Amino acid sequence: MSYEEIVNEKFNKIKDKKDIIILGIESSCDETAAAVVKGGREVLSNVVASQIDIHRRFGGVVPEIASRNHITAIDNVVNNALKDANMTFKDIDCIAVTYGAGLLGALLVGVSYAKALSFAKKIPLIAVSHIKGHISANYVASKELEPPYMCLLCSGGHTAIIKTDDYDKVELIGSTLDDAVGEAFDKVARVLGLHYPGGPEVQKLAESGKPTIKFNKPFKGEKTYNFSYSGLKTGVINYIHNNEEKGVEINKADVACSFQETAVSMLVDNVVRAAVDYNMKKIVVAGGVGANKRLREMLKEKASKKGIEVYYPPLNLCTDNAVMIASAGYFMIKSGCSLAPIDLDASSTVKIV
Repeated sequence: MSYEEIVNEKFNKIKDKKDIIILGIESSCDETAAAVVKGGREVLSNVVASQIDIHRRFGGVVPEIASRNHITAIDNVVNNALKDANMTFKDIDCIAVTYGAGLLGALLVGVSYAKALSFAKKIPLIAVSHIKGHISANYVASKELEPPYMCLLCSGGHTAIIKTDDYDKVELIGSTLDDAVGEAFDKVARVLGLHYPGGPEVQKLAESGKPTIKFNKPFKGEKTYNFSYSGLKTGVINYIHNNEEKGVEINKADVACSFQETAVSMLVDNVVRAAVDYNMKKIVVAGGVGANKRLREMLKEKASKKGIEVYYPPLNLCTDNAVMIASAGYFMIKSGCSLAPIDLDASSTVKIV
């Protein structure tokens, strides 16, 4: 039998299996990750090799360096994930790999490795969107969570509100028209002279500051679920530069706090309003910015006043990981997805929905 015939036969057999065991592989940016997840919600292993210390000296991720480190790490990461789960490749029903979005060279490492594994071990392979992965992290964190809900996607590459009626029935109702919120955090961090990654550094500095500086919000008077962070980012930069030119010393903690308060309130106001407008009783937070402490506090406070429950993953599942990819793969299978072709390619961009 050919490779295609074998994996198709295996794939058809596992579709109705409740406890499908999936090996997830993630390499979209600067984390090389692998995980084994059972039934979409039970984590059997979770291994992440982070490159933060490597890229910190450059003030951000250097794509070529990231790719090289993925190549060095991926074999050990996958083998350790199997070891921690007390399994071998014979126990794996399917492989799920991030094919986009992200850094193309970094993605290619994970995709190439996953395809080679699939071909050599005759294990079915599915291609998972990084965005779906972030959303699915909540199914692991909150095992009782099921659609419908309103999803707030907030990361370094995407900012959007997604109306989720079922696992495979989603609708984009709002998105950023320019910068993603995570990108704005990183750029403001650089202007303030903070280390990479910028988001946690801004949050830390903001804790000792006060929101005394007024930065303008976009879309005044407009009824929209969209976002725009370019103006806010520029406002912070102009505030710092104008005071520097005047020789006025700024309080960096107040700048960080004022920026964070404005950026977070935009997220919270839009998603709570969307949930109310569409009569959704649950809000799900997905993406790295979901780890922001102030976002969690403000969202919980405002959502509870409207009788809305908020779900978000633990901090280690907010940032890039393979648990979320394996979980997303499970729900894709249950929703009737197709196998990835052996010539699967990586993509730096993917549609949000």
